Amino acid sequence: MPGRTERKLYEAVPNFSEGRDEEKIKRIADAVGAVAGATVLDLHSDGDHNRSVLTFVGEEGPLLEASAVLARACIEEIDLASQSGVHPRMGALDVLPFVPLAGATMEDAASLARRAGEKLGSLGLPVYLYGEAASDPHRRNLADVRRGGYEGLSARVGDPEWRPDYGPNAFPPRSGAVAVGARPFLVAFNAYLDTNDVEKARAVAAEVRERDGGLPGVKALGLEVGGRAQVSMNLTDLERTSVAAALDAVRSSAEKRGTRVEETELVGLVPLAAVLEAARQYLDLPGLRRGQVVEAAFWESGREGEGV
Repeated sequence: MPGRTERKLYEAVPNFSEGRDEEKIKRIADAVGAVAGATVLDLHSDGDHNRSVLTFVGEEGPLLEASAVLARACIEEIDLASQSGVHPRMGALDVLPFVPLAGATMEDAASLARRAGEKLGSLGLPVYLYGEAASDPHRRNLADVRRGGYEGLSARVGDPEWRPDYGPNAFPPRSGAVAVGARPFLVAFNAYLDTNDVEKARAVAAEVRERDGGLPGVKALGLEVGGRAQVSMNLTDLERTSVAAALDAVRSSAEKRGTRVEETELVGLVPLAAVLEAARQYLDLPGLRRGQVVEAAFWESGREGEGV
């Protein structure tokens, strides 16, 4: 149709610093779900990490509104001064990344992140732009922004290089700061070892993560979760390092240290392409196609979700 404007869809995957109080978590998620045009797809909470990961999708307008609603809910429900967990954090609403889906480019997502950051700054949150939306190269890597957690970042805020992009320079003790960015799909994937020796998990994490010479696009930490050693990973470049490749590397590193992977955990959602790639490797099915998955074949027959 002449003049038809293609819809631009985005995924938002905020992490907020509450994973134990089910009522608080529900109120925060429900507030986002009540925004017209914002569809909540998934909620994953972890008590040891004391963290929840929410996934919702929509067009720019609804996502901007939902981001503000989410921030207000986190400010109201979460007191960072009394919050603790094994996962590093810098704010009540800790991180808010946007991922381009159908019809949207990475630059579109970066523009959306900047608009969302400005809106959250007006609510009184110090905002740091990261990833493809970063205002400076030294802020592109989320780990660099969040280094030392709330305490570390608040100690650096007086340095002109670490002043927030939006919002106040002083950190509110209750709500902290938030990182807002744009990035490609990321898979959060954890491996539990059959030991409670967290030093082994830290050694495995150091061996497999990119910054220490490991696999491309792999970020990893060694943590103690529920009395077990966990290798917590973010896989940021699935074309260079698949889920299967990351798991194989963790297994090999763990075995060198006299332990093994007992089970794994997926946090949030994963692209179908990543699942298919894992199946190709572990089932020795190099020719496996998307259309051979019943549900995918059904979706494609009606062209539902095309391009997402």
